[in-house]
Amino acid sequence: MFSGMSNHSVDAKGRIVLPAKFREELGESFYIARGFENFCIQVMSVAEFEAISAKIKALSADKSFALQYVLTASAVEVTPNASGRIMLPQALREYAEITTDALVLGLNNRIEIWNRQRFDSFLESKKDIITEALSMLHL
Repeated sequence: MFSGMSNHSVDAKGRIVLPAKFREELGESFYIARGFENFCIQVMSVAEFEAISAKIKALSADKSFALQYVLTASAVEVTPNASGRIMLPQALREYAEITTDALVLGLNNRIEIWNRQRFDSFLESKKDIITEALSMLHL
């Protein structure tokens, strides 16, 4: 299970180092793709990617194709280099507006890579939902 939040630099070639604990859990290679509803890059293990892909294929054709355009078409299998860096393809960096700095979030079964300002705006837009969800947990 992935958890935590950390800031990372993206080098001039578009490479980023994910936390070592995340890389260990992801395995030798893993997938990166567009976020589903958010302007971020999601990172998932091969097993998680295959499980989501199978669920997508089981949907009705119109819904399946729509999600394939979001996930499958943008997905890239990556393997960290000896320094633990992975390449974030230009198209994904542009989609997520990631340039020189990125915020890496562990979210249970996946990781997300965000532009910090976009993430802060996203959280602000979800403030009411967060408050309601917290009240439902009776914390």
